[in-house]
Amino acid sequence: MSRAKRIMIQGTMSGAGKSLLCTALCRIFRQDGLRVAPFKSQNMALNSYVTREELEIGRAQAVQAEAAGVEPDARMNPVLLKPSSDVGSQVIVNGRVRGQMSAADYFRYKRALIPEIRAAYDSLAAEYDVIVIEGAGSPAEINLRENDIVNMGLAELVDAPVLLAGDIDRGGVFAQLCGTVMLLSPSERARVKGLIVNKFRGDAGILRPGLRQLEELTGVPVLGVVPCLRVEIDDEDSLSPRLSAAVAHRPLDVAVIRLPHISNFTDFAPLEAQELLGVRYADSAARLGAPDLVILPGSKSTIDDLLWLRESGLEAAVLRLATGGTPVLGVCGGYQMLGERIEDASGVEGSLPQLRGMGLLPCSTVFSPEKTLTRTRAVATGGPLDGAVLEGYEIHMGVTERRGEPFCRLENGEAEGCRAGNVFGTYLHGLFDSGEAAEKLCAWLCARRGIRKEMTAPESRRDFRERQYELLAREVRAALDMDAVYRAMEEYA
Repeated sequence: MSRAKRIMIQGTMSGAGKSLLCTALCRIFRQDGLRVAPFKSQNMALNSYVTREELEIGRAQAVQAEAAGVEPDARMNPVLLKPSSDVGSQVIVNGRVRGQMSAADYFRYKRALIPEIRAAYDSLAAEYDVIVIEGAGSPAEINLRENDIVNMGLAELVDAPVLLAGDIDRGGVFAQLCGTVMLLSPSERARVKGLIVNKFRGDAGILRPGLRQLEELTGVPVLGVVPCLRVEIDDEDSLSPRLSAAVAHRPLDVAVIRLPHISNFTDFAPLEAQELLGVRYADSAARLGAPDLVILPGSKSTIDDLLWLRESGLEAAVLRLATGGTPVLGVCGGYQMLGERIEDASGVEGSLPQLRGMGLLPCSTVFSPEKTLTRTRAVATGGPLDGAVLEGYEIHMGVTERRGEPFCRLENGEAEGCRAGNVFGTYLHGLFDSGEAAEKLCAWLCARRGIRKEMTAPESRRDFRERQYELLAREVRAALDMDAVYRAMEEYA
């Protein structure tokens, strides 16, 4: 069996930029003529993706695979945890649901997953030249060191060199990097072949005295200062800055409800690329205001999030807007909420056996233990998106019975989703990725407001992302000592 070279990116904390750096390295190695695959043994995220084999993985690994120029594969993320509460998650192994576990139960169980993680890694290593491995959180969480399967425990398992990244944008980067290295065991510290200062703004020259002292304290060289990059790459989870960042004023206002268990909010990134659309996230009735479009996104806990909408006053605010003619779009869990009723007699979500929906669409949903995972193409039927070609995937528990007009028709001829007047619902994640649906939606909203819009040829999300991957790779290659990265991989070859 051939053995791929490997490099692992770990971070001082969640949000340090590990995913983005791994994405950059995937594209850089591809540019250098190598066959490269990403790998993250355990991912905790609500943004997920359905592979061609209809298996579920973290969105970040799908993005990294695309940057590497390869098809996303369940082996790239053998364990995916989708939080359903503050203390529990749905556990997905090799793309399929393994069960629902509390944090304590999973902590005891995860060691049993090591053979499956190792098998997934070894299978990839037999097919590729380089594996880019992403850690999770921080390797310095000393309470979690026992049975670690995603940071230094994984590095030891596959014998990988490590680059440690710290986020200077959040402050305290020298303490982050130095403290993390000091909390590692001697054998773990020996694996750290370089430090990366990430998300820097300004003149890197002013950092040099601190970088020299950091190297003296840790005995590890600083391999680069990566600037705070202006690239549009799909985010991994709810730490995404786009969920809290202010939006520059644009003629049209699109408000996405920021549900407590929001999932796959990357669905709406293509709308942000429309120059006339200002996409923002609202978590209260006061912040919702009076937008031109309201979007209810996907949710990992539909019933709990619908109850939150009800208790927070957001449901009443959305109902008032819809009654007044404001368009409302629901995707996946948001679609289920817009219906008349949600039934959960099987206890899939485990909170209530039945709950009244918002009543904006003539449909109802019955949850079942079996999870729907499928990729498909469709054509919108009627409404503002009529005729638009849609590319997407479904990830949901439950079946929705529609009694109204469908939102679209799938490539197999089946009707999907529901629409009634100015309210629309669909299970299709990624429905705006083709570009055509986003262009038509923007044109329709402009016409409603009397805004003149020139119709342009839509750019697919794939083409847009390709340009972003190239930009990302160029900036990171210029900032990192890639010769040192290659030497670290050679040392462990």
